[in-house]
Amino acid sequence: MNTIKQIFENNYKNEKGCLIGYITAGDPTPDLTPKIADALIRGGVDILELGLPFSDPIADGPTIQAASLRALNAGTTPMKVLEIAKEIKTKHDIPIVIMTYYNPLLHLGLDKFLLTAKTSGVNGFIVPDLPVEEASDFKKAATICNLDTIFLAAPSTSNNRLTHIVDATSGFLYLISHFGVTGARSAIESSTLQLIQRVKPFVAEKVPLAVGFGISQPEHVQRVIKAGADAAIVGSAFIDIIQKNTNHTVDMLNELETTTKALKSATDLQRC
Repeated sequence: MNTIKQIFENNYKNEKGCLIGYITAGDPTPDLTPKIADALIRGGVDILELGLPFSDPIADGPTIQAASLRALNAGTTPMKVLEIAKEIKTKHDIPIVIMTYYNPLLHLGLDKFLLTAKTSGVNGFIVPDLPVEEASDFKKAATICNLDTIFLAAPSTSNNRLTHIVDATSGFLYLISHFGVTGARSAIESSTLQLIQRVKPFVAEKVPLAVGFGISQPEHVQRVIKAGADAAIVGSAFIDIIQKNTNHTVDMLNELETTTKALKSATDLQRC
């Protein structure tokens, strides 16, 4: 089974950056999510990030908030998300990362949920509202299950705290590209490129650097990879396609695959 580390190593050998694709599990329905994953993987996504729908997604903008609401209304539960992950893994040898807030994990029982996640083929977790200073219990349980714990760093993160986060994270460091919440943007700000260049020395030879929030176009991907990121994370751009094609599944899947191919082509290090 390909691990997150192996995916980054393989792409580096092939002179490519990684493309990480985020979708909200269960949006618009749990049955359709594996088909959406198929389209993204055919298009070239290297790592699949499944959002666990939550009623109070504080780090997410309107696009992902709406996706979470659609998923919840469709009956998506945390255990259903793991069933979806397991179904995807029966067809694809691709790392799957669950992005979730901490409350659902506590409610379900941390050890039990992580063990079930591991047996479902999940490779790691991102928990945006779990600061590194309070994550010892989670990280210990995740390590026992051989799951990566992926921490986030923001533009406001101090150098001292950044060192602590890099030491604690595994899989990759998730760098938030700008202040605010998730959501597609029309351009990559120069401050984002400067942020990547600032953080890159801290992760060098330790852990890959993945950049997310606002990346939605091939040009964005190319610019963050050229600036030194090892991966670009795209989410809202995919969810926008899902939302506008809710009643047109074939069109949705075709557009998702085509869009992913264009985004993945922009990770070519030789072109950058």
